[in-house]
Amino acid sequence: MNKELIIRSGSSFVDFALLKDGKLIELQKDEDDNKFSVGDVFIAKTRKSVPGLNAAFVNVGYEKDAFLHYHDLGPKLPSLLKFVKRVSTGKLKDYSLKDFPFEKDIDKNGSIADAIKSNQSTLVQIVKEPISTKGPRISSEISIAGRYIVLVPFSDRISISQKIETKEEKDRLKRLVRSITPKGFGVIVRTVAEGKKVAELDKDLQNLLGRWTAMCKKLHKAHHPSKVLGEMNKASSILRDIFNDTFTSIIVDDESLYIQIKDYVQEIAPKKESIVKLYQSNVPIFEKFGIERQIKTSFGRTVSMAKGAYLVIEHTEALHVIDVNSGNRSNKAKNQEDTALEVNMISATEMARQLRLRDMGGIIVIDFIDMGSAENRKKLFNHLRNEMKDDRAKHKILPPSKFGLIQITRQRVRPEMNIKTREENPDGVNGSEVEAPISIIPKIAHDLETLFKKDYKKVTLNTHPFIAAYLTKGFPSLRSKWYFEHKKWVKILPRDAYTYLEYHFFDKDGNEIRL
Repeated sequence: MNKELIIRSGSSFVDFALLKDGKLIELQKDEDDNKFSVGDVFIAKTRKSVPGLNAAFVNVGYEKDAFLHYHDLGPKLPSLLKFVKRVSTGKLKDYSLKDFPFEKDIDKNGSIADAIKSNQSTLVQIVKEPISTKGPRISSEISIAGRYIVLVPFSDRISISQKIETKEEKDRLKRLVRSITPKGFGVIVRTVAEGKKVAELDKDLQNLLGRWTAMCKKLHKAHHPSKVLGEMNKASSILRDIFNDTFTSIIVDDESLYIQIKDYVQEIAPKKESIVKLYQSNVPIFEKFGIERQIKTSFGRTVSMAKGAYLVIEHTEALHVIDVNSGNRSNKAKNQEDTALEVNMISATEMARQLRLRDMGGIIVIDFIDMGSAENRKKLFNHLRNEMKDDRAKHKILPPSKFGLIQITRQRVRPEMNIKTREENPDGVNGSEVEAPISIIPKIAHDLETLFKKDYKKVTLNTHPFIAAYLTKGFPSLRSKWYFEHKKWVKILPRDAYTYLEYHFFDKDGNEIRL
């Protein structure tokens, strides 16, 4: 498995495309005007508490107040409030917490009105970016993420990632981290810390303590609201969270960003520094690596898959609904159950990719093709779970219902990635739109490959004039590439009567070939 990170830099944004064996699996955008990223810490004042919601609204500088629920206050809230007050007024200049007296924890089932007052100054951290009409969601449990560990002030807990499976390694890490963690701080050990030595963990810890100290220095006389600790830039935070030994290249088209990323990789994985490369070509970087094409074919309402199957993805206010369709597979298998299993397994793989790619969150309902065999339903469920194990967002998958539905809940912390793939319909009027023509090209190419495997000598493709022109113009044209690949020529005939995305294949006798 090879992973590549392709980074495109613009004047006001940076796009990050993560490829796995050449296939796009994650797409993220870092925009200059995003002032409320997950992980940012603000000094802010409570606007008002709402007992009916057991929550408070806090002014963090966004047009809508941020939402702070009682369960997000954290048990150490009184200690945090006391610390912030003393540091802000200049009475406390030791930020180490080793001699700071902690207050009694709040009741986990208490009331918001008893815990926090209106116009009270506190530290809050963004845990969910503003989405749609809602302001950010925040927490008073501050945490500062590093490469190997997460530092949690006002805590004494040492937690180990559940993805580290061996008890011996968990005990080793807990012992090491406990020996280096200063009083007043807790630590969460991340999965990538597995097998690391104490020197690497301590270096990460000292870096995080330095960020904590720098943040505390800003609190004195800080105006409200203001950001006192920003999440590191997107490039570094992505590498911090996902970088591992399976990465084969990181390619950047901006020199300053290239130097920055190279320095960061040299710091976290010196042996991998050579995989960071500067892209220098007149061809846009996303075009060169086929990312633009994958975006066009992956973000539409309909998503084509291997062997003719396709997904239909609909978004409503309450949830996402995904329908699985067998397409032209229905005629190819020995029986209906085999067809259903094959299409469902292909769909589950694509589904896991789509959830990460679009960063879909909330409730997702998938209507798989019905299967009569309980064993096949279990096989599908296990396959979907396995495909989603690399997903960094917290998620839960329920087993298939009697109706063949699988329900997923997936953590949503930032707005869904939504890219418009529909274009103006040249045949239509009044602003009508159709899917971009490029979205059907992979499907035509796949169908042709199937035909050539069946040893059809002469194939004629009838399609809309615009698609026909797209396939035949330029050198080398797509038709020429097909010839070089399969050593068979495809005759392409434009048909004015066809709809924009309609096409049919005919044999040498003029009979339509049904796939």
